[in-house]
This record gives sequence, structure tokens and C-alpha cells, in this order.
Amino acid sequence: MAKLGHIVVVGASLAGLRMLQALRRLGFDGRLTAVGEEPHPPYDRPPLSKQVLTEDWPPDRTALLRDEDTALDIDWRLGARACGLEPGERKLKLESGEHIGFDACAITTGALARRIPNTPDIKGIHTLRNLDDALAIRALLKGSPRVAVVGGGFVGAEVAASCRARGLEVTMVEALPAPLERGLGRRMGMYMAELHRDHGVELRLGVGVKEFIGDTQVAGLRLSDGAHIPAELVVIGIGATPATDWLEGSGLELDDGVLCDEMCRARRAPFVVAAGDVARWPNRRFGEVMRVEHWTNATEQADHAAAQLLAGSAAREPFTPVPFVWSDQFDYKLQFCGRFTPEDESVVVDGSLAERRFVMLFGNKGQVRGVLGINRPRLVMKYRGLIRRGLSFADAKRPSR
Repeated sequence: MAKLGHIVVVGASLAGLRMLQALRRLGFDGRLTAVGEEPHPPYDRPPLSKQVLTEDWPPDRTALLRDEDTALDIDWRLGARACGLEPGERKLKLESGEHIGFDACAITTGALARRIPNTPDIKGIHTLRNLDDALAIRALLKGSPRVAVVGGGFVGAEVAASCRARGLEVTMVEALPAPLERGLGRRMGMYMAELHRDHGVELRLGVGVKEFIGDTQVAGLRLSDGAHIPAELVVIGIGATPATDWLEGSGLELDDGVLCDEMCRARRAPFVVAAGDVARWPNRRFGEVMRVEHWTNATEQADHAAAQLLAGSAAREPFTPVPFVWSDQFDYKLQFCGRFTPEDESVVVDGSLAERRFVMLFGNKGQVRGVLGINRPRLVMKYRGLIRRGLSFADAKRPSR
């Protein structure tokens, strides 16, 4: 592969910044251009649903750029939306009409918040995906509204916990029988439901939103079971979709993200890599094609993809992480590593569910596949390392571990 002179990183996200830092750290001395749709420099998203909403952090504390990053010599194009990629011509098209040529490209455009179809355009209905979303919601919280959170995933659960921390009346609406069920399974989802109930969150489970009530300002929700939930603020947290609309017609394979090979290179275009929420790749450690929407994966995948991009046709190192996610809700730090299926066997190896301080392992076919912990961060990270080493489920259950 010819020496790269110009690399364009599309997406001024956590993954995008880590990509830029990794390229310089690995010795790339050519031109670096970073294109970001938002006007803000890269910032940290996890605090948006927690410390920013509770006002424990000022917004500028989420900034990711360090003083030393000025030495990276990056041409920042912020507030510039990419609207097309031409791999054959090696050009990126911006909505402004500008075309940027490149030798290689990294896609780190992340994901967009899902919306409920036919949501009315009235005040008080919000999603939470970016800094401006968080600031808009935080401003409304000062008025002590009744809050309805639609969606019981990690973002929805964190928003509910943050609003309760401010003393607000909160109702969580989840279509599944338990919050966090997709990520943790039915049993642990019900466990988290009780934790939220104990902290004053009203839960409406197994129901959907039939309609929003209100003309110019939301006044509540009508649920599929006929119930009426009063609310002056509705936060919709029903997941995210990868930001790939701008790649339609590019020739890249798109299917719930940018489809990549094991090295994080886009199929059909080895000089294009993807990392973070937008990337979907085969993780041979777990034998599945996955897309991971979590902070740690964004950093680890960006590092890996940068190395593979610079290696060119010599790139042969597969990306085989043990996915890791954490969530702070009330006074509890929930951490999960690995993968989970409903068929997995589970066992508590430290603490107990009753005291809400424990480590639980998930295993299948004789191997540990995942570890869940509440307020046991050191042990969770220990087991993450053991999963990497192929720990057997029988060995994992031994007290000596």
C-alpha cells in the first residue's frame, strides 16, 4: 500500500478523537482532517444522562480535548455534515458542497436516537443523544415537571434515576416485561425494576405509548392498556440507530451499521475503517457479528482500527474484545462484560443479590461468557481479563477465584 498522505476522520466523536490520537501515536505524520456534524469539539456522552442532568457537572467538564491535543495538528471541520462518500474517487462530500479528497478514511459517526413514529412536534418531548439534548432537558428540569421516560434501557434508566435524584416525580414506560431486559435478561431486569421502585420510580411495564396528550405542550401519555400518565416532560430513550444514512449509494455494505471485516476495515474498501457505535464486525471470540454502543468499545476499536489502517494490506490482526458497559443509577454502579443469552447458566460468585453488592457470572457450553457486577468494580474487571483468557465456567465457580 502506498504511503498515506491524508486521512479523513468522519465523526468528531469519542471514537473519532481516539482514532486521531492513535494515528499520531502510531507515527502517522501526514494530514489529518476531522469532520463533525455538531458544532462542539469531541465530548464525553455518558455523563449527559447522569452528572449533567443532575447538575453535578458543568457542561464543559464533558470536553475530551486535552491541552496536549493541539500538537496533533488536526484540521477540524466542525458544524459540517458529511452527505456522501465516493470510495472510488476517494472523496468525501459535505452538505456545503465541498469535496475533500483523501488517501484513507475512518468512519466514526456514531448513532442517532430512535424516535417513536408520529410523535407530534410539540414542546416537552425530547430524546437524549447529544450535549444540546442534555442541556435542553436540564433546563426544563428546573421547572420541576412530572417526567415520563419512555424506554427502560441504559439511557432511560439513567435519566429516570437522575430525575429522581432531583426529587422529581418519574414514570418509566417500557414495552418489555422488565427494564434492561435486552442487555441483562428477564431475571436481572426484574431485579433492576425493584431497585427503581425502591427509589420512587413508577414503572409501567409491558405496555407501549398509544398517543401523546397535548396541543402545543405535552401534558401526558396514553398507554396501550388505556392508562393515562400525566407528564410535562417526556424523554424518549428507545435505543439508537447507526448514523449511516449519508453513506447510502457509496457502495459500502450497510446493515445495522458499516459492515467491516475482522480487522475493522469496511468491506469493499480496505482503505476505509469504522469504529464505535457505527461499526459492525465479526467478533470471533463470541462467534457473532456485533455492533456495540458503549464507551469502552469506542476507544478500543478506534485504537485497533487506526493500527490496521496504517498497516494497509498487511493488516491481519482481528478485533476480539470482551465488550464492557457500565451504568450509574442511584448509588449503584452496574457493570457488565461479555455477552449474554437467555440460555446462559448464571451463578453469584461474590456478595448477594439481597445486599445489592455482588458479582454474577454467565456461562454457556462450559465457558464463561459474561460477568455482571453491582458495586464490585475491581472483581468485574478481574473477570473481564479471565474471559479473555478463556476461563472455563467450572473453574470460575471455584471459591479460589
